[in-house]
Amino acid sequence: MTISPKNQGRTGRLAGRNIGIDRVEDRIRAEGGDRTTKVALITGGSRGLGATLAAFLAAQDYDVILDARDERALRETARAVEHYGTRVIPIAGNVAEAHHRRRLVAAAEDLGRLDLLVNNASQLGPTPLPPLIDYPLDALDEVLAVNVVAPLALMQEALPLLEATGGQIVNVSSDAAIGGYPGWGGYGASKAALDLISLTLANELRGRGVSVVSVDPGDMRTRMHQAAFPGEDISDRPLPETTIPFWAWFLARDRSEVSGHRFQAQAEVWDRPLGVRQ
Repeated sequence: MTISPKNQGRTGRLAGRNIGIDRVEDRIRAEGGDRTTKVALITGGSRGLGATLAAFLAAQDYDVILDARDERALRETARAVEHYGTRVIPIAGNVAEAHHRRRLVAAAEDLGRLDLLVNNASQLGPTPLPPLIDYPLDALDEVLAVNVVAPLALMQEALPLLEATGGQIVNVSSDAAIGGYPGWGGYGASKAALDLISLTLANELRGRGVSVVSVDPGDMRTRMHQAAFPGEDISDRPLPETTIPFWAWFLARDRSEVSGHRFQAQAEVWDRPLGVRQ
C-alpha cells in the first residue's frame, strides 16, 4: 500500500537446503513425472491486492495457496478464485507465527512445487497514524514482525522449493518506504527494511536461480488504505485491479533480468525500475 498520488551472488548451497530440494524432486518423481502446473503462494490473500492477484494468477492456470487471518473472508475469496478451474488452498493464520509458515510451505510441497511467492500480508500499525516520536514501541514490534521478519522467515522456509523451479519472490512495498511522510514512520520503516532485504537477497541468490523483486502497487481503494485515513473518502483511489496490466507485463519478463529491481505497478513505464541491481 502507498500513500502518494499517483554484488555479488553466492553460489554455495547449504546441505540442509539441498535435502529440501531433493525431497521435492523425489515427490514429483513418485507422482509419475514432472508437475507442470505452476504454483503461487500469496500472503494477505483474502482481500484487496492479494485477492486480485490470486484471481489473475488462477486465470493464468496457476494453482494458488492463500493466507490471511480472517478465515471467513479467506474462504470466500478462495471460492471465487476456484471459478477459474485451478486448485486453491486457503490456509488461515498469522504469517508472523512459525508453525503457520510451515503449513504454507507444506501445502506447496504437497502440490509438488512453488514458482512464485508473494509477500503481500502487511500490518499498518495504530491508527490514527501517530508521529514516530510518539510511536508505541510494542506496536512497532508487531509491525516489524509482520512486515519484515515474517517475509524473511517465509522466504527462508520456501527457498528449497523456489530453487527447484528457478522461482520468483515478490515483496510488496510502499512509497512510504522512501517518502518520510509524517505519521507513516513505523509502516514506512518496515517497508524500507523489506526493500533492503529484497535487494540483498537478489544479490545473494543470483547464482542460485531465484529472483527477488520489490513492487510498490500504488494507491488503492482497500481496507488498509481506508484505515490509514479514518473518516475520509478514498473513493478516488483506484481498485487493486488497476495493477493487473503490470502483473501481466512483469510475469512475462525474464526473471534474471528483473531480479533486484523495485517497481511501481501504477507507473506509466515499467521497464525503468526504481531500484538498480548491484
